[in-house]
Amino acid sequence: MIWAVIFGMGAVLFFNRYVFLEPRLPLRLGRRAQEFLGFAVPGMLTAICGPIVFMPDHRLNLSLGNPYLLAGLCTVGLMLATRSVLTSVVLGMAAFYGLRAWL
Repeated sequence: MIWAVIFGMGAVLFFNRYVFLEPRLPLRLGRRAQEFLGFAVPGMLTAICGPIVFMPDHRLNLSLGNPYLLAGLCTVGLMLATRSVLTSVVLGMAAFYGLRAWL
């Protein structure tokens, strides 16, 4: 049953993406819908990462002893400085593991 759900959701995801990415299909989204969907990824990442960064022990932790918060701030700074996602992620992970071992 679990495999059926996994393959079923994979098929739903594939065909959902295929409809919008196949250039020969006549379906097109309007400009306002495309602009609205542009906010979906940052919103989803914020919803996933926010609790991990700010509440690592299931309570709000904004102290300088929180390696998640410090590594997140480091990664944001790296992204603004380098404009390279791969470099920022790799160096941010290194910062996180270093801070976690040090703190």
